[in-house]
Amino acid sequence: LDAQQQTAFEHYIQAGGGFVGIHAASDTEYDWAWYGKMMGGYFDGHPGKHVSNVQMGKFTVTDANHPSTEKLPTSFERKDEFYNFKQFNKDVKVLISVDEKSYQEGTMGDFHPMAWYHLYDGGRAFYTNWGHTHETFSDEIPMNHIWGGLLWAGSGKPVKAKKTK
Repeated sequence: LDAQQQTAFEHYIQAGGGFVGIHAASDTEYDWAWYGKMMGGYFDGHPGKHVSNVQMGKFTVTDANHPSTEKLPTSFERKDEFYNFKQFNKDVKVLISVDEKSYQEGTMGDFHPMAWYHLYDGGRAFYTNWGHTHETFSDEIPMNHIWGGLLWAGSGKPVKAKKTK
């Protein structure tokens, strides 16, 4: 985005707007610190030097009290491309993590978030790393997750999910 577009986006969030980032939303605007903090982290690479970028991995829901995770199993496996992140904003609330022991060439160790949310500068920001594969947009687990993120980000008021598990 150019400077005028960045200012308009900042004003939108500051007025209570919501943002939903999917997959490569973390792989842009590296010179815009406001966006990086809102995003929650920047893309720092992915597996693929010696293996396929797309791998099966084991996920754990770390916060089941959010609309994006309330319908998900506590742990599950799915195939996607798992980003490693840099400049990670520790103020975000992590929703889902991936176990790096379940796939090859991760670089974040025991703390590898894959989805998170937070209130930011007057608005709401939600991000999920899923979205590299076509299956993401037809599989029930990621679609429930993305839909819940959209509901939360677009609600404009605090949302408290009821734990159904």
